[in-house]
Amino acid sequence: MAATLRVIRPGMQTTVQDWPGRVGYWHVGVPPSGPMDDLSFRLGNRALGNPEGAAGLECTLGGPALRFDEPTWVCVTGAPVPVTVNGKPVRQWRSVLVPAGGVLDVGAVRGPGMRCYILIAGGIEVPEYLGSRATFTLGRFGGAAGRALVAEDVLALGAPLGRVTAGVAGDDQPVLTRRWELAVTEGPHGAPEFFTRKDFDTIIGTDYEVHFNSDRTGVRLVGPKPQWARPDGGEAGMHPSNIHDNAYSIGALDFTGDTPILLGPDGPSLGGFVCPVTVVAAERWKLGQLTPGDIVRFVPVRSDRAASLRELGAERRASWPIVLSGGGDGDDGVLARRDGADTAVTYRRQGNDGVLIEYGDMTLDLELRARVHALHQALLERAEPGVTELTPGVRSLQVRTDPDRLPTRTLLELLGEVETELPSADELVVPSRTVRMPLSWDDPSTREAITRYMHGVRADAPWCPWNIEFIRRANGLATVDEVFDIVFDAEYLVLGLGDVYLGAPVATPTDPRHRLVTTKYNPARTWTPENAVGIGGAYLCIYGMEGPGGYQFVGRTTQVWNHRSSGISEDPWLLRYFDRISWYPVSADELTDLRADFAAGRGELQAEDGEFRLADYRAFLADNAESIEKFRAHQSEAFTAERNSWRDSGELTEAH
Repeated sequence: MAATLRVIRPGMQTTVQDWPGRVGYWHVGVPPSGPMDDLSFRLGNRALGNPEGAAGLECTLGGPALRFDEPTWVCVTGAPVPVTVNGKPVRQWRSVLVPAGGVLDVGAVRGPGMRCYILIAGGIEVPEYLGSRATFTLGRFGGAAGRALVAEDVLALGAPLGRVTAGVAGDDQPVLTRRWELAVTEGPHGAPEFFTRKDFDTIIGTDYEVHFNSDRTGVRLVGPKPQWARPDGGEAGMHPSNIHDNAYSIGALDFTGDTPILLGPDGPSLGGFVCPVTVVAAERWKLGQLTPGDIVRFVPVRSDRAASLRELGAERRASWPIVLSGGGDGDDGVLARRDGADTAVTYRRQGNDGVLIEYGDMTLDLELRARVHALHQALLERAEPGVTELTPGVRSLQVRTDPDRLPTRTLLELLGEVETELPSADELVVPSRTVRMPLSWDDPSTREAITRYMHGVRADAPWCPWNIEFIRRANGLATVDEVFDIVFDAEYLVLGLGDVYLGAPVATPTDPRHRLVTTKYNPARTWTPENAVGIGGAYLCIYGMEGPGGYQFVGRTTQVWNHRSSGISEDPWLLRYFDRISWYPVSADELTDLRADFAAGRGELQAEDGEFRLADYRAFLADNAESIEKFRAHQSEAFTAERNSWRDSGELTEAH
């Protein structure tokens, strides 16, 4: 029978994590999770003879009390905490034997730092979900039933495999502080396209403060408001931070409106905000130790000189309290530009382990998404070693890599070669189901979210107190009934998945006359009901789970993620790229019943197979060019009037 531990006291927020976490599902909105401070976690495992990624415990602000039924070696790492075994103090960062029946008690974090880690010889044996034991509490999977530990939980332990050492050497232990320097690379969205030169100089020359509203999804910072290099985001939204949705990088400094947030390991994979710099992979452990009130300074470094994530000793440079750098790459994050067969291509840096490939201009064009699809399929077929993730956006494809196996320069050569071999977009034909989904218009849950926002964030936002009225005004429509008619008449083409986690689609109407244009909340909401439906820019999304968000609500629908699926015999995500969603109206009570059916496994997706042919779509646009242009002109006039009213009221900062 396997050894076990029993939770006597769970601590503040104690979760099972493994490293590198749940890799391979970024494209459907599943973050890797895993330890936020991978360095402390992996060092503890190594000291115990475990594989570096063996499952252990992450503890936020304070640790648990655990009883072990058999003699067990443990190592507590991370932020400073008092540690006792059967009431007697023991040293942190040392391998300690807990006797049979003994209690390991980890107290409150004293600081500096935010999180400590409990590693156990043999690791923790909980069921894997999508290839990992890491807990993703927002998604309700992984670890101990998808949640933080509670009293009386019993976890099975694995059999010890390696030699237990004395502990982690002092020279290898990371330096924790109250004033942090983070090594960052430029890009993907720098100056002068998105930010002014002064903005960028401010970003790398300013002390930011860590906000109390921070967690594993992202570390919110307090700092100066950018001036911005453009007046708005065009079809992507009214605020200059808005862009057409693309894949994010963990460690990216994401400006959600004027608010900077460092994206964490539970953060969203896809979104529509600009990111001027990205923390290099080997420095992201620091995000796990950033504490409210701490000071953060960004230090640009050359991407090819960043420390390797593989290193755990001196080469990781974690024992240095500062970042030594002679400067960044000096290229504004743009690695290369080229004229492709059908359109221009821009290659942007996303940290030292990712490249964002963008097609064409900053416009919503389904031909660009078709080009992204062709590149995505070509790279999947090529199966290049060193490529770890491929995530399409609206007009972009993110390629994540292991830079030790596939350096960025080599990747660019590969991408250039693949680009020349792509077929003409005219030839694109892809499977495209028609999916019918219920929509509870102006659902009470979305009204509640707006009320919470007004009470807890801001009450004077232009989109309050009713998002649908704001959509009407921004699009120059006479009544909210016209908003209703357009939404229910539209056919929404799914361009990406995981826009707000767990298979959540980002979609746009195939008919441009159905494309309602809005902006996103600034700052974002802190709470959004699961499966709320919203519009941001020219895009519609279904929120895959509860969490923050910024799209303007129109209603709520049924689940887009099947929590009853194990992920082994069937995919838990229900929608696919190029699905075409159409809505039918239901009441709030009817939706409640439908959601209960889906949760119980009785629901069924109404889908009919079909195809999307780019040639046919081009013909449709040509046949309806005059009325499409008339619609766009009226919409643009209303959009401009709304933007001007924002500027007059101080909602926007004039771009310089």
